[in-house]
Amino acid sequence: MRKYEIMYIIRPTVLEDDRKALIEELSNIITSKGGEILAANEWGMKDLAYEIQKHKKGYYVVLSVKSNDEARMEFDRVVRIKEDVIRHIIIRDER
Repeated sequence: MRKYEIMYIIRPTVLEDDRKALIEELSNIITSKGGEILAANEWGMKDLAYEIQKHKKGYYVVLSVKSNDEARMEFDRVVRIKEDVIRHIIIRDER
């Protein structure tokens, strides 16, 4: 298993309860496929560097995970489908 850092931005119009459910759902994808979440940081609502889908703000979430390829690819697949996630990135952590 390799270490990854995952960052995703949730649409600012998502209600707090729905946002918490979405964060939980996305975290469960990693753990259900044999991965492990080392750290989860919610940065909160921040201004975007540029407009994304007519939004100027977004709710940032950063995860540090230890994961196999199956869990990483499933997370990537699901997050692309979710309309409430406006941007995401998965970076392999070499540290």
